Amino acid sequence: MSAAHLSVAVADEAGADDTIRRRVLAKLRTRIVLYCFVLFIINYLDRVNVGFAALHMNQDLGFTAKIYGFGAGIFFLGYIAFEIPSNMIMHRVGPRRWIARIMVSWGIVSCGMAAIQGEWSFYLMRFLLGLAEAGFVPGVLLYLTYWFPARDRAKATAGFMTATVLSTVVGAPLSGWILSANPTWFGLAAWQWLFILEGAPAVILGVVTYFYLVDRPQDGRWLDAEERAWLIATLDRENREVARSGSHEFGVIFRDYRVWLLTLVYLFNAVAVYGVVLWLPQIVRSIGGLSDFQTGLVTAIPFVAAAVGLVVVARSSDRTGERKLHTAFAALLGGLFLGLSALAPNPLVGLLLLCVAAFGVWSVLGVFWTLPTQFLTGAAAAGGLAMINGFAQVGGFAGPYLVGWIKDTTQSFTPALLTLAAGPVIAALLCFAIRLRPAAKA
Repeated sequence: MSAAHLSVAVADEAGADDTIRRRVLAKLRTRIVLYCFVLFIINYLDRVNVGFAALHMNQDLGFTAKIYGFGAGIFFLGYIAFEIPSNMIMHRVGPRRWIARIMVSWGIVSCGMAAIQGEWSFYLMRFLLGLAEAGFVPGVLLYLTYWFPARDRAKATAGFMTATVLSTVVGAPLSGWILSANPTWFGLAAWQWLFILEGAPAVILGVVTYFYLVDRPQDGRWLDAEERAWLIATLDRENREVARSGSHEFGVIFRDYRVWLLTLVYLFNAVAVYGVVLWLPQIVRSIGGLSDFQTGLVTAIPFVAAAVGLVVVARSSDRTGERKLHTAFAALLGGLFLGLSALAPNPLVGLLLLCVAAFGVWSVLGVFWTLPTQFLTGAAAAGGLAMINGFAQVGGFAGPYLVGWIKDTTQSFTPALLTLAAGPVIAALLCFAIRLRPAAKA
């Protein structure tokens, strides 16, 4: 075969390969990412709706800012306790069964939040909610690696992670409306019905998940034979490449410094994420003159910017194949503008600066999770993703608790926001220090 004919044959093969890839990705985005996105909206809403319940619950139960901050944060201690075991179990029994189990468990506990009577029952139920939810996020992140080639993983992850912000865009007005409607059926207060009405969908969707999800591409009958063969071959080739240059044994995650550095990166960014999301309704309410529903609408605004950041930064990362600097600069942007928002001369300017901060801090979430799978696969990927997400939840505990402690001490949210702002800045500096190989370009 002549060089010209060989060149044409290679071009034809590449074109056919790209056509199949586009068909497969279109089906994966609809069948997997969109569904997991809906599940995560429910998950995140149940995790953070305590921020809205607190608008009435704190007064009814006599909670100080410190008590609320500790209770909001203790969720993450339960989460940490079961994160790695949960993901290792999922790696063995399969995503369909285990994700369904997680959802039913957290839905039941979330509804049970309506039964809290005081400080200690609040702490207990938040801790149990963390136990119940443990493994969902790293489980889905691991599940995406079973289906998406590395070059397309950032967009898929960002599509899933966008739920963390859209859950607030949807959930904030919804929660505000429930409180404003003030349902008092069966002698329960509005904040109790908030937990019940927003927790029940998790139980229902958990049952649906058991019948809907498919564990691996080998079982994906909604792909035709050609598409399934291409996807399996592509993923197998990538896994072999990672195994040659990276790690697949579970124990290596405790010895590889990159896993620990990535854990710290995610931890310090989580300080800002959860400190903001669990306190923002009360920060907005402190402006004064807003109803519950209006508080929900204003609270949702920064998360629209966060959703845009997740998509824009992930697309840029996939297009260029660069992951580390996208993560680091996004965190740096978020931290700096979060600090500036605390010093704003008026609430409107503060809200605009907070929107830019949300754009940066939340866009970290889409690209960050492509970093561990550049050097981990198999059991190491399952354990590594869970370890990073689990241990990093210390930041989820620290952020809300710090805000409550500082607010009680200073009677102001300004120093609390400045403290939160340091987290993403530290995360950015740590991210710059990690050595990773470049990813494939889209």
